[in-house]
Amino acid sequence: MTHINLGTIGSGFIVHRILDAAARTEGISLAAVYSRSAETGRALAKEYGGAAVYTDLDAFLADKTVNVVYVASPNSLHYSQVKAALRAGKHVICEKPFTPTLAQAQELVTLAQERGLMLVDAVPTTYLPNYELLQRELPKLGRVRLVLANYSQYSSRYDKLLAGEVPNVFNPAFHGGALMDINFYNLYLTVALFGQPAEAVYFPNRWKDLADTSGSLILRYEDFVAQCAGAKDTWGVNYYQIEAEQGYLYIEDGSNGLKSVRVVTKTSDETFNAQPDPDRWYYEVQALTRLLLAEDRATLNERLRLMLRVIETLEQAGK
Repeated sequence: MTHINLGTIGSGFIVHRILDAAARTEGISLAAVYSRSAETGRALAKEYGGAAVYTDLDAFLADKTVNVVYVASPNSLHYSQVKAALRAGKHVICEKPFTPTLAQAQELVTLAQERGLMLVDAVPTTYLPNYELLQRELPKLGRVRLVLANYSQYSSRYDKLLAGEVPNVFNPAFHGGALMDINFYNLYLTVALFGQPAEAVYFPNRWKDLADTSGSLILRYEDFVAQCAGAKDTWGVNYYQIEAEQGYLYIEDGSNGLKSVRVVTKTSDETFNAQPDPDRWYYEVQALTRLLLAEDRATLNERLRLMLRVIETLEQAGK
């Protein structure tokens, strides 16, 4: 592949951030937009260079100029739309959560491999330069005993929920809720760093009998426990802290942005930051573009294995 001709499914906030980053990245450009609303699709296409606009998914997937599809639709549509894109012969980037079940995720991975296509999740965390710093510094702490994480982001849609509406992000039918959204980042980073836990239990705060608006995820490892809090009905200080026998590591701004990494031991106190650009999606798009253009299937398959471990843990916690 010499250039990524991107086709997008979805038109929300995250799509704009990805396309903003793509505009700053060589080797990738917007080729087509799919939206259920023609007006929304035309507005998005106009903002980012006048790409083709489709309101019919099959017609969109039949566009021969598109070679990579980016899926950023409601959670419940990821599985069917990724599957359709793969069957149409497109490489696929899928937003989190990849799928709600391990069986669906494994099916998509197998389909991509059978078709010789590249499939990758779009979670910024492990693409960030500060993630490499985190991996480098973590061994200085010795034996890990406790992980504490918080990611709270008050949602404007929560006010709509309180007013009697049921937005998709809080609708169980759309696999909405804080665990599938905001707390997913805490889970993803924890599994990326420490592997799959022995046990995952979730304690949710629910609005009536709808999806969770906040909650605490407990991950039990052989030697330590991780507590991951995520909320769409509050706000607070976002952080990710690893406590060990020889010191602690504190991530400013939490598991999603990794704004800086502070490492404190008995003999040192240092803060690291290898991300001069504040736009975390820029680093993600840069990395994704590099991997796809190089057709680095080994790295992409490694990421898929991580994603499968995350989805299996997510499914266990959801029960």
